[in-house]
Amino acid sequence: MNIILVSENLAKAKTITLGVPQLTVLALAALSVVVAAAVLLHCLIVRYAPTAQPPYIGSFLGIAQDGRPSEEFHAREHINAIAIRVGHMQAQLLRLDTLGERLARLAGFKPQELMFGEVPGQGGATPGALGQLSIADVTHQLDALTRQLDDRGDRLGLLESLFTLNRAKEQLIPTRVPVEGGWYSSNYGWRIDPFSGQRAFHEGIDFMAERGTPIYAAAAGVVSYSEYHPQYGNMIEIDHGNGLITRYAHASARAVKTGDIVMRGAKIGEVGRTGRATGTHLHFEVRRNGAPQNPTRFLQLPG
Repeated sequence: MNIILVSENLAKAKTITLGVPQLTVLALAALSVVVAAAVLLHCLIVRYAPTAQPPYIGSFLGIAQDGRPSEEFHAREHINAIAIRVGHMQAQLLRLDTLGERLARLAGFKPQELMFGEVPGQGGATPGALGQLSIADVTHQLDALTRQLDDRGDRLGLLESLFTLNRAKEQLIPTRVPVEGGWYSSNYGWRIDPFSGQRAFHEGIDFMAERGTPIYAAAAGVVSYSEYHPQYGNMIEIDHGNGLITRYAHASARAVKTGDIVMRGAKIGEVGRTGRATGTHLHFEVRRNGAPQNPTRFLQLPG
């Protein structure tokens, strides 16, 4: 390699020739300068990082001079882990509050009466001795609380399922009076038949009501019969499952047809005197597996 030097102070240009040995010496010199600068920078970082603690150095190193993670670094890692656990527990508590409100409604309580959103009251005298909790103690307590929250959540979920199942079963039991404001004129059991004058068994109860008074389903179910019957007149039967049916007879009009699904309290017809009847009324029966049952054992009759 030839280097030509030109200057006003020189009478003529000078030429310097660099061979392989000279280039090697220059490269080694440049490498020595870089290594020396790196060693100097490392010494400055190690010397001043523990006291000055610039943010970028602390976050970059995260270790003490002896090469092990510093206490501050450990504490920051534990705090981050605890913050994540607390976030999970807050989400679990929100889920438990929601479950509790649903259970309160299913049980007939108002959610505000149970004060789910308020912190439970605590108090007591000032303790004589105070102890400091370590991060390990806090982590252990968080683990125990997390397990308890999971257990309570599972139990509340099971209770909600049982409540829902019981409510569904209640909807299928004929407990609603089929006629509002009506009074029953003939009980279930033996009586004198109004047509023959002889002793006969009455398989239902009769509700006295004006013509056109709405007839309501005593429980939810599927309409299994909605036709005109020679003796019962306009008759409706609802199948509630488990062999339980209700029968509504002598209606002036039918509002449902066979195969319809009705809910408890839905209007299914109107009171009349069709079929074998001496006057306007609703004849109501409850049957289980084909055998007549006393409806008053099911109905929540006023008084």
